[in-house]
Amino acid sequence: MTTKAVKLDDALYDRLKVLGESQQRSPHWLMKEAIRQFIDREEAAQQIRRDTLQRLATYEQDGKAISHDEVDLWLAAWGTDSEGQCPLA
Repeated sequence: MTTKAVKLDDALYDRLKVLGESQQRSPHWLMKEAIRQFIDREEAAQQIRRDTLQRLATYEQDGKAISHDEVDLWLAAWGTDSEGQCPLA
């Protein structure tokens, strides 16, 4: 494990200490958790962007798509007896 320093102004660190006390956690634990959550969100967002670009490239190659009307009808049937499978391109 590597130790790294994070510089915080006094007001922000005071807020972190108060929050930590209310959750019975150390400021250090809160900082590590915040960084972990941030990285998880950013990695997920990057994956979504990659997936979207891949879908766009596939569409540009084959032109297959699902129309708005097809998706709208499918969504309107959710929760009804006529609910069906997701339409395919």
